[in-house]
Amino acid sequence: MSKYWSEITKNIEPYVCGEQPKDKKYIKLNTNENPYPPSPKVIEAIKNAANEDLRLYPDPNCDELRETIAKYYKLDKKQVFIGNGSDEVLAFSFLTFFNQDEDIIFPDISYSFYPVYAKLYKLDYRLAKLKEDFSINVEDFLCENGGVIIPNPNAPTGRTLDIEAIKRILEYNSNKVVIIDEAYVDFGGESVVKLIKDYSNLLVVQTLSKSRSLAGIRIGFALGQEELIDGLNRIKNSMNSYTVDRIAAKAAVAAIEDETYFKECASKIVNTRERVVEGLKKIGFEVIPSKANFIFASHPEINGEKLFLILRENGLLVRYFNKPRINNYLRITIGSEEEMGIFLEKLKMIVAEIISKDK
Repeated sequence: MSKYWSEITKNIEPYVCGEQPKDKKYIKLNTNENPYPPSPKVIEAIKNAANEDLRLYPDPNCDELRETIAKYYKLDKKQVFIGNGSDEVLAFSFLTFFNQDEDIIFPDISYSFYPVYAKLYKLDYRLAKLKEDFSINVEDFLCENGGVIIPNPNAPTGRTLDIEAIKRILEYNSNKVVIIDEAYVDFGGESVVKLIKDYSNLLVVQTLSKSRSLAGIRIGFALGQEELIDGLNRIKNSMNSYTVDRIAAKAAVAAIEDETYFKECASKIVNTRERVVEGLKKIGFEVIPSKANFIFASHPEINGEKLFLILRENGLLVRYFNKPRINNYLRITIGSEEEMGIFLEKLKMIVAEIISKDK
């Protein structure tokens, strides 16, 4: 620990992202990346954008991309905020809408970046304990608080909260901002973007990293009434006016416009997910219902960490969280049909070997 670090730097526990290994080739099912490439139109847009204009700063307002997203979601451009990945959008949102003297609320099992942001900005928070089946108890959010953030579908469980439940939370917390993090909504969830016109306290955050295969480009966005977007811009422009580069913005426009390709890829992932769920159940796994591009599963006879390590040795990389209540679960990203076929075959042999040895 350096003597030059600030107290915040000394005390913060940074978010730990999924492993990006370089030691050998894996079937990589640990970071919820899309197994399919970006739309060919995205690649063409990137090539066209890689020109002499890169000597110039990008549009700080991302007007073309905002207009494209607004048209897609039937909103006004003033209701769209663009950031360098949804993580940046979330970081700006915590700073924009939450106060240090009020508790914010989010689920106790959810995206592990939320407590990092809270501690970084010295925000107090309360954890809403999920039920035994990992579903959200809506009543936990119907209380005095400084704001709410809920991933829907939730991560790492994949469970969703229905739109009527979200309405109840919005209505009870009418004087506080409710952030619905929809990073995985395109894999079977129901978006609440349509509620924006009726709820001035609703901010919806989405990303192009998952369903549109652009994790390497880093584009996220927030949707909400103009008052909320204006607040986000005040914070962004107090840190860095040029958060999105020229190439990323053009790639994002092309990705949004190619809806046919996006839907085809999302549909393939959903279909593969359902087949993998059935395959896991056949070899004894308990699987949480998922509307995301990943599944959360455990085996009643095999330790989760042990299984994670054996899978890794066998070239299969999944995500393990050594945390209370979920330390026997693995989060498994849905890869291609071929990848998941290999995964299930190897897993079946590993499980059989472990169980036979234990007996």
